[in-house]
Amino acid sequence: MSLAIILIFFAVGIGFLIFFIVKSIAIPKRADQIADMIKRGKSQVAIKASRAILSRDPKNPDAHYFLGKAYLAEHKEDLAFEEFKNLSLSGALGEFIPEEDFRGELAQLFVKNKQLEEALKEYILLIKLAPDRAEYYYWAGKLFTERNRPDMAQNYLRKAAELAPRDPKIHYELGVMLYKNKNTVEAKDALERSLKLKADNAQAYYYLGKLQKDAKDYTGAIASLEKAARDPQFRLRAMLERGGCYMVLNAVDKAIPDLERAVKSITEEGAQESLYARYFLAMCYEKTHNMVQAIEQWDKIHGLKANFKDVEAKLAQYQDLKNDDIIKDFLSAGNQEFMEMCRQMASTALLLQVKTTKNIPEGVEFIAIENNSGKWRNARKQPRLIRIYRSPEMIDDSKVRAILDDAKAQNIVRTMIMTSTGFTGSAISYAESRSIELFNKDKLQGLLKQSFTRTGG
Repeated sequence: MSLAIILIFFAVGIGFLIFFIVKSIAIPKRADQIADMIKRGKSQVAIKASRAILSRDPKNPDAHYFLGKAYLAEHKEDLAFEEFKNLSLSGALGEFIPEEDFRGELAQLFVKNKQLEEALKEYILLIKLAPDRAEYYYWAGKLFTERNRPDMAQNYLRKAAELAPRDPKIHYELGVMLYKNKNTVEAKDALERSLKLKADNAQAYYYLGKLQKDAKDYTGAIASLEKAARDPQFRLRAMLERGGCYMVLNAVDKAIPDLERAVKSITEEGAQESLYARYFLAMCYEKTHNMVQAIEQWDKIHGLKANFKDVEAKLAQYQDLKNDDIIKDFLSAGNQEFMEMCRQMASTALLLQVKTTKNIPEGVEFIAIENNSGKWRNARKQPRLIRIYRSPEMIDDSKVRAILDDAKAQNIVRTMIMTSTGFTGSAISYAESRSIELFNKDKLQGLLKQSFTRTGG
């Protein structure tokens, strides 16, 4: 063998020797050295080093732990979760693994992966390891709430509040749990404590607003729910509740903007609160005679859930509006225009001369006498008290009684009620033997068509 070949083999051998020496220095033999790499932000190097140790010692718990930590540093939570979960199942924690830190990180990974039962088990273990840590009681209480165990949730959350009385999130969670458990007084107190510690908690304002609304403190509820609406997650529900407050107060003009904001905030059309937002908005449009907009909302709801409340009945009730401009104008007109339409109908279709007019809730009232022409020329002109309603509700016997009482007080014998809907059975029964004429939707529609056909309207 020549000297050149010997020198080549010698150089190659020296090269392999240097490679293995460098490799043994670069890859730490002790897993705890990897922790320092992670602290210095060298998580990718830590991953390679952990894998190198595991290639030699696949069951090394410390290497698995620090590999999981390195994955977390790289925002690879799914890989970290697998490492931590398998390490927990093995039951063997290495000498360099701080159990409390490990279980705390694993518990949060269980929460993020929706494995709440496993997360709760970890927090119960953490409470045993560190009985003075409020955070662990907080999470145990929160998870018991998720499991619909308010008794256990209350115990843990109260303990958390005792250990950390100035932590707003604990008081918030306690308040929500108490609210759902219908413990309204304590719930309100907990939510107010939370807001004193953290005034920008929109979620706390939402539940406080709900409590105030339930207690009929509508002014307080409206203010709280406006603050709750600053959170996009709660905007739809907050505006829906606020609109509901205004509806209870009969302030429909104020309810409409809030309910329109709620509808604009819809991200999941089929959700219950989305359907209710559209339904309440349609109710308000109906009350203010914006019938085209009301029908648009009912149509939308019907397409999503045909049997939702009375939507099918409402669409059937107003089906004529889609094809009949006269009825549409009658139901949608402003108060003055509505009054003029009623006067014209009384004059042309009923041949009556209107003497006095008055706006009443959801309608108009006339006192009218027969015209001097036609069949009434030689008849005694008796006055009539007439009320015309375009209310979405059926006319009940209370309105029949009311017009008869008012007519008697004015010495008027003949009365008449017209409605764009219909009459309840009790109203029809009460009117049968009395001097009153009832015109339901179909009769009213006929008079309108007759009136406006005659005038070219």
